[in-house]
Amino acid sequence: MSNEKRHVSCFLVVREIEVGRKSAVVCFHNYASPKTQTTMSEGEATTSNNPSANAMETAEKASDEFIEPETKRRKITKIDEKKYKLEERLGGILCCAVCLDLPRAAVYQCSNGHLLCAGCFTHVLADARLRDETSTCPTCRVEISKMLATRNLAVENAVSELPSECRFCNLQFPRNSLEKHEDEECEERIAGCKYHRIGCPWRGPMHEKAHHEQECGHPEKSGAEVMEALELLDQQVVEERKLYKTIFELLGYDKIIFNDIQLKPYRTDDFVHRLFYESSRFSAFNNQWVVKARINDSQKDPTQSSEREMTYQLLLKTKTSTPMTLSYIVLRGPVGDIKVNPRVYQFNFTENETETAYESVPLSDTAECNRLLAAKTINFRLIMFLASK
Repeated sequence: MSNEKRHVSCFLVVREIEVGRKSAVVCFHNYASPKTQTTMSEGEATTSNNPSANAMETAEKASDEFIEPETKRRKITKIDEKKYKLEERLGGILCCAVCLDLPRAAVYQCSNGHLLCAGCFTHVLADARLRDETSTCPTCRVEISKMLATRNLAVENAVSELPSECRFCNLQFPRNSLEKHEDEECEERIAGCKYHRIGCPWRGPMHEKAHHEQECGHPEKSGAEVMEALELLDQQVVEERKLYKTIFELLGYDKIIFNDIQLKPYRTDDFVHRLFYESSRFSAFNNQWVVKARINDSQKDPTQSSEREMTYQLLLKTKTSTPMTLSYIVLRGPVGDIKVNPRVYQFNFTENETETAYESVPLSDTAECNRLLAAKTINFRLIMFLASK
């Protein structure tokens, strides 16, 4: 085939040059028509006899200009994967299966190894008690109880070493020293003015306390201006003194009996069975008595509420011909570990009035009520004072 009749073919050379996540495509398109070919010089025609070599040479020169250094290319092309710290990964593994938070105290596990913090563990057992159901692990549904579940001391020790943020300064400390830092050491912890007893309402960061107290205006106020705050403090002191005075007066009674009571759970015969507790009969002042208790008097289904309280009543089971004015108080006994605040109740028992009203068991909080519900029995000491005629 002659050069005049020859058509210069189209040669396409493509090479991918990697720059980050993109690619640059270098294309060279060489096309010559017959008319153009006839006007080409002899030297140009000779060069065009090998267009593939020319195109490759041009492409390599262009590609060399775009290629990045090896170290930079590795940084650019590397996939950005989020890598969590070891502490964060362990936190996701050792967290409670219910609240998804790291436990602060005891850690319990079911027979399959799923972890529950002490608060959630007692709450699960309490809900099962209220529903009259078998308590199960929230993850695998295997049965759990005080006897079947075990504490995991290794997890407790591991969690105590994991870092946690201070709720005031947001710095990280080991969990075993975090409480001390928040209570005593943190400069951002909330503090009150030393003149709060005379009505100063200021509360702020600890590091601002000294500056505030220097400029606080309450020490300069007159006695009439701080009387309102002092009256509130006096009222609290009067109530505390009244309680202690009542207890000391009752201790002077001639007839005092204490009984260590054990409450066991029972169910009512209603359409919707409700949980209540009842003790065995016990003797006091030549009569037979029973203690009953129940959860959340005003609610039909206590499981629907996270706030729980326990109330109890004292029942006289024998007939009495003479009225009895009786005072009674619930305290922590040598067997049980119930945490109550002392409160004295009084009732006048007669032939027709043999049951007291349901009075509140002065527990510290809802968690304490759940802890009692999680136990098989509730133990406390009942002290009864009979007024002499």
